[in-house]
Amino acid sequence: MSGKLKEVRNRISSVKSTQQITKAMKMVSAAKLRKAQEKITQMRPYADKLKDILKNIASSEEGGADIDFLKDRNPEKVLVISISSDRGLCGSFNSNVIKTTTNRVHGSYKEQYENGNVTLLCIGKKTYEHFSKRGYNVIDKYVNLFEDLTFEKAAQVAEFAMNEFTKGNYDRIGLVYAKFKNAATQSFGLERFLPIEKNEEEEEVMESAVDYIYEPSKEYLVQELIPKILKTQVYKALLDSNASEHGARMTAMDKATDNANELLKDLKLSYNRARQAAITTELTEIVSGAAALENV
Repeated sequence: MSGKLKEVRNRISSVKSTQQITKAMKMVSAAKLRKAQEKITQMRPYADKLKDILKNIASSEEGGADIDFLKDRNPEKVLVISISSDRGLCGSFNSNVIKTTTNRVHGSYKEQYENGNVTLLCIGKKTYEHFSKRGYNVIDKYVNLFEDLTFEKAAQVAEFAMNEFTKGNYDRIGLVYAKFKNAATQSFGLERFLPIEKNEEEEEVMESAVDYIYEPSKEYLVQELIPKILKTQVYKALLDSNASEHGARMTAMDKATDNANELLKDLKLSYNRARQAAITTELTEIVSGAAALENV
């Protein structure tokens, strides 16, 4: 019985240590989440407005036919930029990114994948490790961006994608990432990066169309503006993913702390029962021994 009590005491000590770690990780993630949430909250309206400008330019009557980033080619060769985290312990965050990427590759781009024309650019170690082990064509050039996330690093990814698109190495480029809603909720999906999407519905075009006045010239401004807007879109996706990661980790660590608390209650109850059983056994042995002595 003493061996069982010692085992339960060891488990209680182990769970308490784990609970302290999960509490600390939750607090760290909460602090990081506040900073990440401020960044994406401030960035999103600006990025969304720039995206609307892009769609207006692409949907205009002149249509920017001479602009490479607007040319919608038959998507024979595809690049999917998959954004995950570098670390785990964030619930189902990384598995959802991997699942969404896999579904898109084998769903939307099934034919291209079977022909060996789908490439994955993995931002974050978790997607890189998963897909590289499974024989996918993976680019590992930008795996460690989240160690020090800046606009300049996001711009490097965008420049690489834009250069590959203009060279004709890829006909379609998409972004898979988690859009941040709140600490407990993220939405995962594929967003087209290149070629720039047009407003498909006629009513939508009419409502959002703006007659811009270009100074000094449309050609100059568009050539300067579009790359900057595309870089901003990548940076916004990275900020979204970063905030989503910290929110998911905070939620996961909060649940882990609650689970540890429930487990401690069960273990303490088991310990008290085992201790009571041990005491009862000892008392029974004492009483039985005393009774035996009386009969001698």
